[in-house]
Amino acid sequence: MAGDSFLPFTRPSIDEDTIAGVVEVLRSGWITSGPKVKEFEAELSRFCGGRPVRALNSGTAALEIGLRLAGVGPGDEVVTTPLSWVATTNVILEVGARPVFVDVDPATRNIDLARAESAVTKQTRALLPVYLAGLPVDLDSLYAIASRHRLRVIEDAAQAFGSTWKGTRVGARGDLVAFSFHANKNITTAEGGAIVLPGESDVPLTEKLRLEGVRRFGEDGMDVDVVGGKFNLTDVAARIGLGQMKRLAEFTDKRRALARHYFECFDRGLGCELPPADFENSNWHMFQVVLPARVARADFMARMRERGISVGLHYPAIHLFSLYRSLGWREGQFPNAERIGGSIATLPLFPAMTTADVERVCEAAKRVLQ
Repeated sequence: MAGDSFLPFTRPSIDEDTIAGVVEVLRSGWITSGPKVKEFEAELSRFCGGRPVRALNSGTAALEIGLRLAGVGPGDEVVTTPLSWVATTNVILEVGARPVFVDVDPATRNIDLARAESAVTKQTRALLPVYLAGLPVDLDSLYAIASRHRLRVIEDAAQAFGSTWKGTRVGARGDLVAFSFHANKNITTAEGGAIVLPGESDVPLTEKLRLEGVRRFGEDGMDVDVVGGKFNLTDVAARIGLGQMKRLAEFTDKRRALARHYFECFDRGLGCELPPADFENSNWHMFQVVLPARVARADFMARMRERGISVGLHYPAIHLFSLYRSLGWREGQFPNAERIGGSIATLPLFPAMTTADVERVCEAAKRVLQ
């Protein structure tokens, strides 16, 4: 992509083999959850070090099921970050619990783990960190806190498929890990997600929760003993995911190379805060800058669009949404998250981009911000 063509902030790469594979699924007569979902789950399990994985229709479903598996319910508290997509905390409300927000580390933009530990009370049941833009938190510290306070952990790794911590893939260790395969993620199933489970004992309940609580046995036996949802993935989506899995390493290498080029090209004199230059752990799901206080983000986005470049917004601080204000949160409680959430901008980053595209974005940003 070059010249005057419009540059989106992200775009999935779907190859012809995957398209042909989807056609085969459509022709097979089995398009909902079936053999391709099982095959996809097996691939995900291998990727996550052999841990059991169940595919779902969204990362949101993965988070909700994770909370339910952890026994989180009415009267419980879940410590989390206000700087995320609102699904992170909506699911806490959905199970009847209360999110307890703590501010973010201004450098990583992830939850401040020291503040998280200070927020633990007798009502705290779980920690729910978010790996913004694919950068994981310090997993050693996270699980040390969980161990000290006997808490469950639901990792919101929606953006972190392919990320690592000290050489181990996110999802290959820990408690409950939720992934998203939405169209803007590093691999996609168009819509979809998955949950990585601590052990096989969690599989039966997970499978019931993802499909209306139904348990089947024998030829015609059926029972429901728990309230479930409609969270299953289709074979059509799973076939897309299988094609994407084959290219994950390629995609990650390309994203890292493009991110490196951003650091080489972006004018530091513009006053923007660049993301942490982590090329060991992050999968570089997004390249985000925090604009200087003198710049109105809406104006920046509009002027970049005039130059044929889309800029994303990920994310406003959750506690300032009307729903959360009505539950008692207010401006000024989490200044780091509020400042970052009010000024963060997601620049284009996806595998089909070229270094020339990065240079074009950096030049446009320079012209807009000067």
